[in-house]
Amino acid sequence: MKVTAVIVAGGKGTRMGAGKNKVFLKMMNKEILCYTISAFENNKNTDSIVVVTAKDDIKECERLVNEYCFNKVIKITEGGETRQESVIKGLRECSGDIVLIHDGARALVTDNEINSVISDCIKYGAAAAGVKCKDTLKISLDGFIEETLDREKIYQIQTPQAFYRDDILSLHEKACIEGFSATDDCMIAEHYGVKIKISGGSYDNIKITTPDDMIIGEKILKTRSVD
Repeated sequence: MKVTAVIVAGGKGTRMGAGKNKVFLKMMNKEILCYTISAFENNKNTDSIVVVTAKDDIKECERLVNEYCFNKVIKITEGGETRQESVIKGLRECSGDIVLIHDGARALVTDNEINSVISDCIKYGAAAAGVKCKDTLKISLDGFIEETLDREKIYQIQTPQAFYRDDILSLHEKACIEGFSATDDCMIAEHYGVKIKISGGSYDNIKITTPDDMIIGEKILKTRSVD
């Protein structure tokens, strides 16, 4: 099985307040995107990497790929107006059997999490990293609690999310034609009846979105002795 990671890195960094794409901010001594790409570059089961980013950020991505000698990166391509459009563009650049769709800002993903998702995708047809929700969740109407959800059944779904490339590309294109919009790739697969295995994720696999996340991310990196 040939595996390609599609790293979606086209964010504008609005909630970070950085005035630029957050994946180019540095945690400790490296850009966020470098940690993300490194996770797949060093993963023995990942054969190639496609990075999807904004048109204005392509040159900066190319610089990082060259500077850090990321040999598995086969393509840096321009994304679309939405994450969904960007994923489609990334999928079209893939040639492998399985794709791992991953957020560029999830820089703390580990080798074990990547391997777990790949293994479950091969076994079950589709998989996504996830962890059980720690908090008690409520459904609210007009600011008042209406219902408490069963925490034992609630998961926080992360990335990578793994699918057979031809299957998920076909579903993305179908969703585009039908005007169905989703917040992640699992939601598209769910919409068309695909069963997705929840693989072992990690509470450390956070999405770096706000300045507070940067502080947490650096603390996690320090515990891993990463420079």
